[in-house]
Amino acid sequence: GGGGGGGGDSGCRVFVGNLAFSVSWQNLKDHMRKVGDVLHCDVLSDPGTAIGSKGCGIVEFSSPSEAQRAIRELTETDLRGRKIFVREDREPPGGGGGGRGGG
Repeated sequence: GGGGGGGGDSGCRVFVGNLAFSVSWQNLKDHMRKVGDVLHCDVLSDPGTAIGSKGCGIVEFSSPSEAQRAIRELTETDLRGRKIFVREDREPPGGGGGGRGGG
């Protein structure tokens, strides 16, 4: 049973924005399951707000192809009255520092 997971393949993750503040991670997971197998879903909370939601989240699919499908098919779809957008969850290249080299 059970194949091993990939080695932290970031291609499986998408960033979801413009969430309604009433959306919980369960709502988001249900919405994203239309296009693939959702392994993990998280709505990013902001401790500074009473509602506790920033209106964005991270969703991890079981394969990069499902993540790509979510980006294609679920961007501009309606979730609780708001049109959400979906894009790749990518760390900024270079970790935000300056390039190496020079000389």
